[in-house]
Amino acid sequence: MKIVILGAGLMGTEAARDLVKSDDVDRVYLADLHVRRAEDFAGELMSDKLDILWLDANNDEQLADVMALGDVVINALFYTFNEKVAHIAIEKGVHAIDLGGHIGGATDAVLKMNKKAQEKDVTIIPDLGVAPGMINILTGYGAGRLDHVNTIKIYVGGIPVEPEPPLQYNLVFSLEGVFDHYTDPSHVIRNGKLEEVPSLSEVESITFDDYGELEAFHTSGGTSTLTESYSNVQTLEYKTIRYKGHAEKFQLLVDLGLLSRDQTVNMYGRPLKIRDMMREFLTPKLQLGDKSDAVLLRVIVQGEKDKQQTTYEYNLVTEKDISKNITAMARATANTISIVAQMIGTRKITKRGVYPPEKIVPGELYIEELAKRGVIIKEEKK
Repeated sequence: MKIVILGAGLMGTEAARDLVKSDDVDRVYLADLHVRRAEDFAGELMSDKLDILWLDANNDEQLADVMALGDVVINALFYTFNEKVAHIAIEKGVHAIDLGGHIGGATDAVLKMNKKAQEKDVTIIPDLGVAPGMINILTGYGAGRLDHVNTIKIYVGGIPVEPEPPLQYNLVFSLEGVFDHYTDPSHVIRNGKLEEVPSLSEVESITFDDYGELEAFHTSGGTSTLTESYSNVQTLEYKTIRYKGHAEKFQLLVDLGLLSRDQTVNMYGRPLKIRDMMREFLTPKLQLGDKSDAVLLRVIVQGEKDKQQTTYEYNLVTEKDISKNITAMARATANTISIVAQMIGTRKITKRGVYPPEKIVPGELYIEELAKRGVIIKEEKK
């Protein structure tokens, strides 16, 4: 099996680190515009399975040539490339997965290619991060074990192990993405109907071992395709986990208009977007650096099995691997995309077309594979 990874950022390199360990993988092509970064990683990894390629992803012809080298393509580029990569994958007859991107309808655009993918005998799976991604797979697994699903509740957060005031938060992905999640509306299902609720709203308490009492609140994008896949449930909601008081502080920034995409201020005779200024000011202050992060996750799927009320609950607490300097978010995300890419390449996934993770990734096998990599998901049946 040959795997092409587009993008040598953190997720791309950590996926490569996992892939070269697999006996099923013969070659990994890591392609990026910044070759030096990829070459430095290759020098650290020292695997004869890994090849580094220079790639300008804006050059469609070059992108197509690189993608055609693989049996499966892992798209770890920015989400704005997702639609183009999926289109080229179908054109070239190679399978492809990506890390998601609800903003601007990127995932919806990929899902619309289902018929073309089926005609070319290709599998495309978008949204394979943590949320969406891991939560979708676990939701699909739990729902598939019930005769009827009534309620789905999802809680996820990437947080620092040792929080620092005032925001008690460090970046595990772009701050621009955080701003989007906090300002765009959140989609939920209530009483069987799809509704919008404000992000940062309906703060509730949630507890995890070793982390004590935290808070969870609505944010946009997390449900992704789940509201369509499970449109017949009575309740479906997704909330982000943070340390207590976080939502209130960011709500103040939202209320003041400091995270607005449109608000500007005139400085030195030219307009500057306030949101851009906030992003540039806060990003260096919130970098994780050498500190440890954790990913906390809880997926609750309730319904009926054999006419009995049944609940499947999935919990994850994983922290940064200090010995290898791999963040918890990278461990969860990169292992997910590596595992699913290998499932396609080894034909453990055989369905062809474009599917969201909850409809195609075998949950039991996924949990087993994560455990082999030290990422433990605990299941509880109630």
